[in-house]
Order: sequence, then structure tokens, then C-alpha cells
Amino acid sequence: MNRSHLPRRAALSLLAAPAIAALPQAARAQDGYPDRPVSVIVPWAPGGSTDILARILAEPLRASLGQPFVVENRSGASGNIGSAAVARSAPDGYTLLFGSMSTHAMNDALFSNMPFNGVDDFTPIALLAYVLNTMVVHPSVPANTVAEFIAYAKANPGKIAYASAGSGSTNHLCAAMFAQVAGLDMVHVPYRGGAPATLDTVAGQTQLFFSAGTQTLDHVRNGRLKLLAVTEGRRSALLPEVPTVSETLPGFEMAVWYGALGPKGMRPALVDRLNGEINKALMTPVVKDRMAAIGVEVVNESAATFTETLRADAVKWSRIIRDLGIDKTDA
Repeated sequence: MNRSHLPRRAALSLLAAPAIAALPQAARAQDGYPDRPVSVIVPWAPGGSTDILARILAEPLRASLGQPFVVENRSGASGNIGSAAVARSAPDGYTLLFGSMSTHAMNDALFSNMPFNGVDDFTPIALLAYVLNTMVVHPSVPANTVAEFIAYAKANPGKIAYASAGSGSTNHLCAAMFAQVAGLDMVHVPYRGGAPATLDTVAGQTQLFFSAGTQTLDHVRNGRLKLLAVTEGRRSALLPEVPTVSETLPGFEMAVWYGALGPKGMRPALVDRLNGEINKALMTPVVKDRMAAIGVEVVNESAATFTETLRADAVKWSRIIRDLGIDKTDA
């Protein structure tokens, strides 16, 4: 049969045949995600709240997407090692990062020779949670409120020591910002991590500690530390009776978040799908209850909102770190 005598519809079908034959492979690439296990990098050691959250979410994500979400801990260099590994990965959704505000909004201002840019080298997928950040003191400190503590510290300049997990850590920045805003003269005692900083505050070697509730609340319940306030901009739904620092020092805020990110350049459709699946998992009662038990409040936000939060916090903390006069160190 002469092809020119074919009906127009049949001729168009033949012309389209090569394109149609190519569709299955393209469709698999676009819509078959995931067709193999997904790596979830946590840039911290096992046992921390970011690691716990990642492992809790791994099961509902496996159930909904049909492939294992395998959590890998790649700690070191204040979260930079694991984060850099994700930044160098292909933007195909098979390597994700469960990072934190410190790795993406602070480290660029704290370290020289950074292996990545915390904003520009990643695709924000989902804001996961806020960790309850607390202001605690040793029971020997004669203060039960933020105002009483400020009065006591002003009456004893240079005699209050505050602990941190190291120079530039969120503990350090929070306390340094508090001292600046309140006009206090206090001594910074850096440790090699949050655990020894907590233990020395419990022992009375240091008197003040700003840290996640995951590290402090058990000691508060047992009377080994006194909880004066939380550092978020509003009272926490987990501890609604506890005031914020900003109720005494207006404008003071440190809200520490965790987020899921991928390498730069992920497809918007893939980001939207992962955002939806992660948010669905976060809102299940088992996840909400398990995280609330360790002082972590899960959230449900779009990727666009998370992007705005990340960019705003990177600008904010770069300015604060510069204003506090904290020098950069080698990454």
C-alpha cells in the first residue's frame, strides 16, 4: 500500500511510532522512582535526634514507596563530611540528606574552605521538625526564671561558665547571643560534643547550658538541672507551661530545625513526591508520639516554604556570627 494513500490518522500513528516506542524507558526514569534502595545520609553519629528521626521515617517511607530507605551515618567535621557526600551525588533521589540548621545555615559562616555551599548546592525537600531547645542551669544557681538569672549573672561578672559542644556549635552561638543581648560577662567552656557538656553542667563544673531537650530534659525531670526557658520564638506545644527567653529578652530566638535535602538540580516532580511522602509519614501518630517523647516537634511544610526558611536562616546566622565576632576555622 502506498503510504501517501493512508488515512491521515493512520499516517500520524506511523510517524509517532518511534516516539511511542521510546516512552517506556523515559516513563520508568520519570515515574518509576524508586526502583532500588535509597540512601539516607545522616551527617552525625548514631543515637542523636536526627539519626532517630531518620530511622523512624525509614519504615513508613519503605512501606509507601516500595524500596528500603537505608540510613547511613557519615559523621565528622561538624556535619560537613556527610553533607558534602550528598552534594556530590547525582540529583536522582537515590541519595538524600537528613541535615540540620547548623550544617546548612551556619557552617558556611563558621568554617573556611567549606566543601559545599549550604544553600546553593542542595535541593530542599522537606522541613522535618524543630528540636526543643532549652536553657538550663545547675541547681546551685539561685535563679528560677530568666530575669532572675540575668540579675544573678550581672551581680557576678565573669563567674558564670556556660558549656557548649564546641566553638561555633548551636550551644555556643545561643549562649553567646544571650550574653550579648542581656549584657552579661560569662565564660565559655567548649567541650568535644554535647554529652560531656551536659555531664559537666549536671556536675556543676559549668552553670549554664543551652541545648536540645534530647540532652537536658531527663536531667530536668530528675532534679539534676533546672529548666528556665525554651529558646524558640513561641512556647512549645510539648512544654506549653515553660516560657520563652524572648518573653524576657524580646527578639531573642534560636529555633533549631532538621530538614531533608538532596543534591542541587533535583526534578520538581520528584521533590514534590518526596515532600508528600515524608510529610505523610511525619503526621502519623507513631512518628509524632515517638519524636515528642524526646523533645522533637514534627512539622508539615512544602518544599517551597522550607527553601524560604533555609535561605532566611543562612542570612540571619551569617550576620549573627559576624556580629558575635566568632572567627572562622578550617573546615
